[in-house]
Formats: sequence, C-alpha cells, structure tokens
Amino acid sequence: MSLKSPLGKVLGLGSAKEGTEHWWSQRVTAVAMIPLSLWFVIAVLGLPAFDYVTVSAWMAAPVNAVLLLLFTGTLLYHSMLGTQVVIEDYVHGFAKVATLIIVRFIYVALAVAAIFSILRVSLGN
Repeated sequence: MSLKSPLGKVLGLGSAKEGTEHWWSQRVTAVAMIPLSLWFVIAVLGLPAFDYVTVSAWMAAPVNAVLLLLFTGTLLYHSMLGTQVVIEDYVHGFAKVATLIIVRFIYVALAVAAIFSILRVSLGN
C-alpha cells in the first residue's frame, strides 16, 4: 500500500520527448508517399514492356533514378516507423528490445540493398 496520492504517482512520468517526433515523422513520410506513389504507378504503367532492357533504360534517366531512390527510402522509413509502433505496442520484455534491434537491422539492410541495386542498374555496370 502506498501513501502517495494518485496525482503524486503520476507526477514526473510525463512524455519521454520522443512521441511527437515519431508521430510527425510518420505523418510527413505518409504525405511524401502520396506523390511518390502516384509517380511510380503512372511511370510503371507507362512502360511499353517490363523486360530488363526497358526497365533499366527507364531507370537510367536521372529524374527516374532520383525519384525511385526517394520513393524507396521514404517507403522503407515509413514502414520501419509503423513496424516499430506495432512492436512497441504488442511485444513485451526482452523480446521487445531484441525484436526492435533485429527489425532495425533488417530495414537498414533492405535500404542498402535497394539503394545499391537502383544505382547499379541506373548507372550501368
């Protein structure tokens, strides 16, 4: 039994000053994904064929390569933020920390692989 009042129990347990930044990051990346997704869908549907030569020629255009890098980076970052929220809400204890670390490494590896692949194809061998 505690002698503290309900108000005394919650004083000093305020925000850790991270929630607002995370929330804003999710919203900004969601808004950024709207034009990037529209561009990507329209650009891909406008391709005459989906063979390697056609797609690599499309990716070789500087504007397409830069927009594809922005689309991929924003998509992965937005996805990582959402996955982090799900893990923080539904996984508890040591598994939460381990899962957050593993997921972060997976997303970094995906980002590096995607950026490398886009640059390799767009710049040629």
